[in-house]
Amino acid sequence: MNERLHSVLAQRGVSPEALAEACEVDPKTVGRWLGGRVPHPRHRFRVAQHLRVEELFLWPAPVSSTGQPSAGSGIELVGTYQNRASVPRDMWLSLLRGAQEQISVLVFSGTFFAQSNPHVAKMLAERAAAGVQVRLCFGDSNGRAAAIRGHEEGIGDALAAKIRASLTYYRPLMAEVGCEVRLHDTTLYTSLFRYDNDLLINPHVWGQPASANPLLHLKKVDSVGWFDNYAQSFDAVWAGARPWTPDREVSSSHGQD
Repeated sequence: MNERLHSVLAQRGVSPEALAEACEVDPKTVGRWLGGRVPHPRHRFRVAQHLRVEELFLWPAPVSSTGQPSAGSGIELVGTYQNRASVPRDMWLSLLRGAQEQISVLVFSGTFFAQSNPHVAKMLAERAAAGVQVRLCFGDSNGRAAAIRGHEEGIGDALAAKIRASLTYYRPLMAEVGCEVRLHDTTLYTSLFRYDNDLLINPHVWGQPASANPLLHLKKVDSVGWFDNYAQSFDAVWAGARPWTPDREVSSSHGQD
């Protein structure tokens, strides 16, 4: 079984019949691919292009003599997007609903995360009730890092205001077991969104909002690679972040008016 092809088809909402039509092959041929047969090179290219995924992820390069994938083979890279805004909303929802172990988010304001899904707090609470560890890490609106980022983007104090507005969506999670919200004051080079073994990476380009920057979709493999490096960076920021206390943030922001 080609589990990776099965998984990507499910995430993209593409049926085997639709893939067969896109590749101009018989549906039985796609069935054989799903069963483990490796397609001809021209078909591998068309499948990867249609599903917006790296060919080497679906059909990894031969392993080395040590039993590990060749360095630089890119097998962790599931797909790329020109900017975060172009990521289908259904993919965000599918990954959130499908998480079984952990959901970890690292952003400054992450405004889109709630505005594109008004039920995000309820959905996160449901996943936590099912045993999923939910960790949300936002920028400290009173911190130096948010002030610098706001200045670089040319929006000044607006970023701090966006952080405070975004956090209001997550107040209901404070009473949920398994959900934790923290605030960081660190230089954030990349926004991270982890759902078990899927990791969405949104690099920050100087002076541009995160939504306008590219997004990479990684999937964890057995060998240590990109996924683990980014996952460890989340853990490092999380360890240094402070718990969010809504009442304290409100009084602090009022004190600055």
